[in-house]
Amino acid sequence: MGNLTLVQTICIWALPILFAVTIHEAAHGWVANKLGDRTAWLLGRVTMNPIKHIDRVGTILVPLLCLLFGGFVFGWAKPVPVNWYNLRHPRRDGALVAAAGPISNLIMALLWAIVAKIGTFLVYKQGLQAGVLLTYMGFAGISINVMLMVLNFVPIPPLDGSRVVASLLPPRLALIYESITPYGLMILLLLIFTKVLIVVIAPPYEFLLNFIINVIVR
Repeated sequence: MGNLTLVQTICIWALPILFAVTIHEAAHGWVANKLGDRTAWLLGRVTMNPIKHIDRVGTILVPLLCLLFGGFVFGWAKPVPVNWYNLRHPRRDGALVAAAGPISNLIMALLWAIVAKIGTFLVYKQGLQAGVLLTYMGFAGISINVMLMVLNFVPIPPLDGSRVVASLLPPRLALIYESITPYGLMILLLLIFTKVLIVVIAPPYEFLLNFIINVIVR
């Protein structure tokens, strides 16, 4: 996409980013509702309406800065509220609710791969230049969703992976592990600024990205 203008790049990435963060949060609320906690449902957060989920910084500013300065593109939406004590089996169900967001990103990455496949078919088999937009948007959708999946499975609060790990640990160890929660954001920011986080997530990100592209798109 290096030959695109900034406006073209934003237009291509806008829809995939919006879907990625919106469906990610809605998935948390949908699974929580199925497992006994109706908090997100009652607040209207189990919805595909992006207005309900948009965070001005995480959904708009951060992805825009990523596009401007290059590197990995990621973002986030307003977290869906979940009352873990309302879940029928708090420890087990807590892991399922947390994993729902990243898993939804994997599903979306596969769907965007199909979009990219259709786009390449239209360009190379039918000679239709309209397929170029679908191809670029498909690749953007794969990229952002794989990134969000891998990033959110990192076991550092407030990322989803921390809730999954806490649910799998024995109760006493889980309490010790969760004691880092107040410092989780600071730890995460430190790892981002020192680029340690990029080093950690780059291998699984590149593996999954290439796997999906090679298996579905090509």
